[in-house]
Parts: sequence; structure tokens; C-alpha cells
Amino acid sequence: MRVIGLMSGTSVDGIDVALVEIEGQGYDLQVDLVEGFTEPYPDDLRQRILAVCAGQPLTMADLAELDEAIAQAFAPSAQRAIDQAGPVDLVASHGQTVFHRPVQGDRLAYSVQLGRGASLARRLGVPTVSNFRQADIEAGGEGAPLVPIVDLCLLGHPQQGRCVQNIGGIGNVTYLPTWDRHRSPQPPAILGWDTGPGNSLIDIAMATLSEGTLTYDADGAWAAQGTPCLDLLSDWLQHPYLHQPPPKSTGRELFGWDFFQDSYLQAQEQGLGPMDFVATLTAFTAATIAQAYQSFLPALPEAILVGGGGCRNPVLMAYLQQHFPDIPVMPTDAAGVPAESKEAMAFAVLGYWRWQSFPGNLPTVTGARTATLLGDLHYP
Repeated sequence: MRVIGLMSGTSVDGIDVALVEIEGQGYDLQVDLVEGFTEPYPDDLRQRILAVCAGQPLTMADLAELDEAIAQAFAPSAQRAIDQAGPVDLVASHGQTVFHRPVQGDRLAYSVQLGRGASLARRLGVPTVSNFRQADIEAGGEGAPLVPIVDLCLLGHPQQGRCVQNIGGIGNVTYLPTWDRHRSPQPPAILGWDTGPGNSLIDIAMATLSEGTLTYDADGAWAAQGTPCLDLLSDWLQHPYLHQPPPKSTGRELFGWDFFQDSYLQAQEQGLGPMDFVATLTAFTAATIAQAYQSFLPALPEAILVGGGGCRNPVLMAYLQQHFPDIPVMPTDAAGVPAESKEAMAFAVLGYWRWQSFPGNLPTVTGARTATLLGDLHYP
């Protein structure tokens, strides 16, 4: 089956598109990437999304218009993949997260992804799965992270225990014990949760300090010229979320504009220059990942495979490697899965499972009461 996966993460840096060919049933899958690329958002749309993520209020009319505008941006991105690689059987769109509230006491989680699946199905003329998180939330889960079980299918290894660390706007980890799918059809005891900030704080800092001329720290150029402030790192690492045991999930609501403003004020009080501040935020992302592994994993992995934009930041990767000097830290490309395409590939698989009527969530990761079908299916 040929499936397009569409994904825009919390960095809001563009639309990741992956056209894949999938064969198999359940967790025993063969997934081959045919076409993969990232389509940048139009700048005005990106700014509107970021404003909403930062808490800007919207009327219902504005929300409806933004929902449709994101679908209008996703559709030509998918069509480009079809034009370049041929027809597909299914589209699976994660959409754009603009709000995520985890489980709070007896209140269900709440998560909003925009980019109407019904509109995509109509525009593309292809059945489309969207709204993946809601069914897990209705089952009492966080609705996130959803990718860990797909990481097992894409990156599980029979002899090597691995962590798959995504560093998008938010960081999230999948812990993969060794697994031989041919000998054991049932998956091993996978763990997964959001580790904390990924690139979100760094990106906000770059946009602020460059007065809007830069949107991210390309090649870690700013961080490379600075020195992290250890006192600030120690303080930030006391954040309650970082000490909360899994299952858990987070977003820009915790590690976004408000956190940035507080941390920037602290940095100014410490006399940090722009480069030192960006270096400190970069070191913070690496430190939250290391702290999460040391606090909540049953054992350290034999390899750490990194996806998302963070794996292209050599300073961030070097900081992470310093925390684990005896464990290879490398992009998922080294294991055969292009880092830029991995998350979109994952939602293509989740869409395929929905088409097969196969449960796509992992209750031990999300906290849901039961495994359930994920996603709403829309026909053209």
C-alpha cells in the first residue's frame, strides 16, 4: 500500500512529507521511503500558528479559518509527492498541534491539531486519516507520544537496545529493548515520553535576539560561540515536569514563550550575552534528555538514535554525547531511517494501521486504559 504521511511538529518549521510503501500486518511491517521532503510554511501562516501556540486568543471564526488555511498548505505538499512519485492509496495527516494539555487529575487530556482531514480528502481525492490523538485521549491517555510503537517497527534491533530520541520543538524518547520480530510477534516492554524542550526555546531565542531575521540556530553557530551558564542549567533542571515520572507529555505550553521570557530575564541578570544564552538553552535540552534517561529508564541503551531538526545541530549533538561518553549518539540516518522523514513516516504507518483496523496506540506509553484505533477516516 502506498501512503503519504504528513506532519508538522512543535517547531512549526514546515510540513514534513513522506510517501512510503508499506507491506505486512500488525507490527511485522516492511516500510520503504519512496519520497520525502519538507515544505516550508508561508511565513505569514507560520507566524499565525506561532502566535496561537504562544496563547494569542482567537475567535471561533478565526480558528475555523486557520484550520482551513493549514489544510490548504498541507494539500499541495501532498500533491507534490504524488506528482513526483505517482498515485497513493491513503493519506495520513497529523496536522499541526496548536494546544496540548496533559491529563490533570480527573480531567482528560486535551490536544488540538489543525488542518482538516476532510478538507485534505476532498482536495486530494484520496482517503485521509487525521485527528490521531483523540481516541487515545478518550481512553484516558495523554494522546502522546504516539510514535514509540512505530519506532519499534522502523528501528527495533534484535541484538541492540536503543533509545530513539526525537528533538523537534519538544523532545521525546522511545526506549527499545532488543526485539526479534521473527521469533516474538509481541512487542517488548517499550517506554516513551516527552523529555522536555527540544528546539522550542532555542528557536524563540534566535527569533528574539536576531529581531526576526533568524528562526533557528543553523549548525549551532551561535551556541558554538557561547559558554553555558551552569547555575542557570542547575536551576532550570528543577522544573517539576522534568521530575514527573512517565507516562507524560508536554508542549510549548510549558516550554515555550513564558518559559523563555523567564529564562531570558534570568540570563540578563547573570550578565549573559546572546551567544552564552543560546549555548545555555542548547545545553539545557541535552541535559533534560540525559536526566530523563538516568531517572526513568530501566537501563541505559547501547545506542542513541536522534531524529528531528536537533540532530542537525552539531553543538546539541556534542552536548548530548558528552552526557553519554560510552554510548554512540547518531542521527537515525545511520540506522537507515532519514531523520527528516521519520515522524512523517510514523504517521503514514499509523494511518495504515487505521486502514487495517489495527490499534495504533501503546497504553504503557500514553497511559490509556486500552489499545484503540487511532484517527478519523475521511473519504473524498
